Amino acid sequence: MGHVGIDQGEGNGNIPDRSSREWCAEALTRLNAGRPESALDAAGRAADLDPGAEWPYRLMSLAHERLGRDADAVLAAEQAAGLARGSWSARLRLAASLRRVPGRWCEAVEEAALARKFAPEEADPEVMAGDLALLTGEHAEAERRYRAALEIDPGHPQARVNLGLALLRWDRPRPHHDPAWPVDPRETGRARRALEVWSRQVRLLAAVATVAIAMGALLLDRGAEARLGGLAVLALLVPLTIRQVRRVGRWAYVPAMLSRDPWLGSSLVSAVVSVVAFAAWLLLAAVPSMPSALDPVWAGLAGLAVLGWPALAALRALAEAWRGRPLPALAETAKANERSARRNTGVTLWIVLGRTWSVLVPLLGGALAVEPRAAVVAVAVPYPLVRGYLRARHRDNGALLAAIALVVASAAACAAGGLLGSAWAWRAGLAALGAAAVVFAARGLRSWWRGAPGPWRASLIMCDLPMGAAPSVTLDAEVRQTFSYARSVVLSYGDGHGPRVAGAVASVTPSGELRLIAETAAWAAIEADPRVAVFATDPLQRRFWVEVRGIALADSDVLRVTPKQVSVGEFPGRHQRR
Repeated sequence: MGHVGIDQGEGNGNIPDRSSREWCAEALTRLNAGRPESALDAAGRAADLDPGAEWPYRLMSLAHERLGRDADAVLAAEQAAGLARGSWSARLRLAASLRRVPGRWCEAVEEAALARKFAPEEADPEVMAGDLALLTGEHAEAERRYRAALEIDPGHPQARVNLGLALLRWDRPRPHHDPAWPVDPRETGRARRALEVWSRQVRLLAAVATVAIAMGALLLDRGAEARLGGLAVLALLVPLTIRQVRRVGRWAYVPAMLSRDPWLGSSLVSAVVSVVAFAAWLLLAAVPSMPSALDPVWAGLAGLAVLGWPALAALRALAEAWRGRPLPALAETAKANERSARRNTGVTLWIVLGRTWSVLVPLLGGALAVEPRAAVVAVAVPYPLVRGYLRARHRDNGALLAAIALVVASAAACAAGGLLGSAWAWRAGLAALGAAAVVFAARGLRSWWRGAPGPWRASLIMCDLPMGAAPSVTLDAEVRQTFSYARSVVLSYGDGHGPRVAGAVASVTPSGELRLIAETAAWAAIEADPRVAVFATDPLQRRFWVEVRGIALADSDVLRVTPKQVSVGEFPGRHQRR
């Protein structure tokens, strides 16, 4: 994996006396400024100056990831993890890059688990575990992980935003694809598109043909010709089906795709039902003297062929509106100051609006049909919507506020109409309810026309901030000298009976890791809990001591300790943490 040349026009990019860590800091600055190519240059210079440091390779992995080079991002992350096997940041970076590569999802889960094991006091590993669970549809597990992260860091923006998605039971953009499959998601995506196109074409042809044949037979008295046209439509479905079957390709994954994406399966079943209903409708229409008792059956078959698609779409919209817990999700998302949070807040408010509207319609319809005075209950229905809007302090383009105002006015007007017996109040309330639906449709049409996020669940997005960019902990000259000349080194570790200490012999590698030779009794405990502390004093400065807390992993006959925290001090006196 080569490095591209340094951009001489990039600020101080041509200063030759920068250290490796200074170049890393510069690379991180450029990444945060949205310049991944330039950041890759700086990280490459840092790696050239200090090949044993792992921080430059983590930054290179982030830069490659931003540029869409997933394979290169994994290579750089693997190199960082190899240089510092006990670095939780390196493990986290490797997990973040592996999850984007087909067939390596299980490895990503293992690396994220190692990061949590190495740094249970950090929030990012918990967030990564939550992200992996959310992407596979394990919403309860994702919620648990995000809440654990927020207990560590209550202000973590990614945990807040993605917790809201877990509460909403959000499905990622490719719900049909299991990230653990070894197949490229683009291939299963092509299979899904072929199935969807076939379903849409079949249902549309069946609906249009049914309406056309009925009009031809009833209005133009051309029943025989119309039925022949229906047979031609059925014949047309054969080459259309064969064409889409050839495009599917990955048939081995189709059953699993249907189980992961029930709406895809419902769409296919609806298409088959439409064809069968259309064919049966044609067959009954061809009977010379059809009994009048079969008229409802004939009309029902026509209804299945024509109205199956709109009914399924309405059912899906209603199910998505009532899926998850949008009000708790709104409370979490509104606390994050992220672009994705603002977008998700708006979509969640539209979802709550849809719920409110779907409650008001049957409530007011039932009140009109049974007891008009029962419409007074409608006043309380918009309360959760108004409360959520005020708490979120969302700034929309006006369409959301207008729709909320119309729904509130509708509830109030219909309640007044029921109490006072005013027909005009009822008309105004129902008109406002219909106007709210028109506002939603107009907002959706505008978003579709502009290619912008719309007021629907599919517009929800994850917060995916860069992970694994934190600076590594280094051992300065004083610390290295202490371990080089120390006559005794103490290793502290824990087991099932509490803390333990053991004598050790230590050395420092050029990359900044400690190499320890310790008694074998400590190895089993360290394997279970690799968090250790290594204490040493400098015989050249008898009042000087060093404590290194880190992660110890077995490597042949030595323990490799990757530092997480370094404390130095003098006897007696306060220690200083580095």
